[in-house]
Amino acid sequence: MSQHSTSGTQFQAQKFTDFSSMKEALTARVIDATFMIAPLAMKLASDGVPVKICYLGHRDGSALVVHQDSDIRSFADLKGKTVAIPSRFSNQNLLMYRMMKRTGMQPGDIVLKEVPPPEHPVSLATRSVDGYIVGEPHCTKAEMEGYGRVLVEMKDLWPDFISCVLVVRQEVIDGRRPLVDELVRGIAASGEWLDEDRRTGARNRRDAAVIVGNHFYNQKPELLERVLTKDLDRVSYTNLIPPRESFEEIMDLSIEAGILPRRMSFESYCDTTFAPDLETVDMPFDRLPGLPDDDSR
Repeated sequence: MSQHSTSGTQFQAQKFTDFSSMKEALTARVIDATFMIAPLAMKLASDGVPVKICYLGHRDGSALVVHQDSDIRSFADLKGKTVAIPSRFSNQNLLMYRMMKRTGMQPGDIVLKEVPPPEHPVSLATRSVDGYIVGEPHCTKAEMEGYGRVLVEMKDLWPDFISCVLVVRQEVIDGRRPLVDELVRGIAASGEWLDEDRRTGARNRRDAAVIVGNHFYNQKPELLERVLTKDLDRVSYTNLIPPRESFEEIMDLSIEAGILPRRMSFESYCDTTFAPDLETVDMPFDRLPGLPDDDSR
């Protein structure tokens, strides 16, 4: 739950604009849990930081974006270009690595530039990069403002693409297990709520755009509504139990790309014992505070 939920524990949220600051805050235990990019969470565990991945944040929801008037029409056209990535410890970076291999490119054929996600759109608008690969809402922002277009969505190159994961410090898992269970169940319930009516009007997603835009992201609700509703399959919030097979693939790619130094067992960085049976999760989101009356929606 959160400050704007109707019941349950109130978890205090803190916003970060870059992954380095987030990593330092988690390592120093300024925060006890966070959503972060999957390979970075694995790297922390490899470095001995006592953390575990307990759940996924969402599926898909990332895209490769180029300038609206660019002559780039395929991945192969990116050869010799500069592409912004959110971090070298990101699945977006691993996807670029995998696609470069598949298209016969060598390391360096595409210049990958680490840029904090909120700065990706402006980097494209000012042409300091030729494209960027990142999660939403930063892809849709460039589309809405007229200078960017999606070259390809990650779900079309890597089905069920995993970007961010819920990472929790081991001390909290060991000492406050019911609290972590409540957190995971709340995330699962909100994801189920977001996806349950997306084929029948997606009113829940439209409502969420208002609440999240105004109270958490400091983003225009119109932007978030477009992210959530323009293409209902662009991002999904169910099927979020950490899958062993997918993480083994991420592990293999990370080692091959030199991001991780060694292989780790799945259990050394993942704890799926909190993943709930979604059919038993209470859905406390029938009424969200801060929304207009029903007759005005």
